[in-house]
Amino acid sequence: MVIAALLGNGLIAATKFSAATYTGSSAMLSEAVHSMVDTGNQWLLLYGMRRAKKPADIAHPFGYGMELYFWSFVVAILIFGLGAGISIYEGVNKIADPHPATNIHINLIVLAVALVFEAGAWWVAFREFRLRKGEMGYVTAIRRSKDPALFTVLFEDTAAILGLLTAFVGITLADVMDMPVLDGVASVVIGVILGVTAALLAYESKGLLVGESARKDLLDGVRGIVANETGIKSVNEMLTMHLGPQDVLLTISLDFDDRLGSVEVEGAVSSMESSIKNAYPEITRVFIEAQSWTAHNKARNQNAPHNRQEPQP
Repeated sequence: MVIAALLGNGLIAATKFSAATYTGSSAMLSEAVHSMVDTGNQWLLLYGMRRAKKPADIAHPFGYGMELYFWSFVVAILIFGLGAGISIYEGVNKIADPHPATNIHINLIVLAVALVFEAGAWWVAFREFRLRKGEMGYVTAIRRSKDPALFTVLFEDTAAILGLLTAFVGITLADVMDMPVLDGVASVVIGVILGVTAALLAYESKGLLVGESARKDLLDGVRGIVANETGIKSVNEMLTMHLGPQDVLLTISLDFDDRLGSVEVEGAVSSMESSIKNAYPEITRVFIEAQSWTAHNKARNQNAPHNRQEPQP
């Protein structure tokens, strides 16, 4: 999906720059910059995906999965700084010094062809997103998605379609109404669209970058597995964090029955770890701590607790 978007945006960017240079349209230039930024973004996402696959080492014992989240955040910054910034700057200049574009039919043809390609790319991204979201609503699925490559491409393609429609309308009205200032207005609107897109991407990427917990159904499932294990009095604490889209770190503090021996506790820990990983392959690391609720609560109170959680049976 990302490679397809990369190739498509590269070709579209080259075509748009040629049309913008030939016709002098600000809206077309903004769209060309937009496609150029999108092309660079796809490269960064591919780079982030490749880096995220690096195995763990001494310097990074939990792997490099969060590199994908970092590069997704960089993508958001580039969309805002280059895409939105240049588009708004170019639009303001055109509004301050309006001059008509020439041969607008070239712009309209390029925009129409680009719209067809972008619509196709958007449909591929949307179909993939719809398959992964399951029964969740679209907004909820975006908020809960742990794969920035998926929603980044979807956001970018949506912004691309809105930008193309804006440029098409702005260039057409500027010619029909003999108001070249509308070409500049369209460029500013494109910049605003990119700015909003960048803000949404930055917000979602930031949440992943600072560490998000696993989804609720996974947590409930793990609790069910633990509850089925004999000899456990309570769950003191359960914490999860996504280190990557399919890389979850799980830590559990358990209060075992005092009558259990060390061999029985070790057997229970091994059994639970195996059952959890089999049920949820995305949980790649499980750390289970044996500690009484009283000792756990005392340690938590002494260390300025961040997660107040009552014991679960």
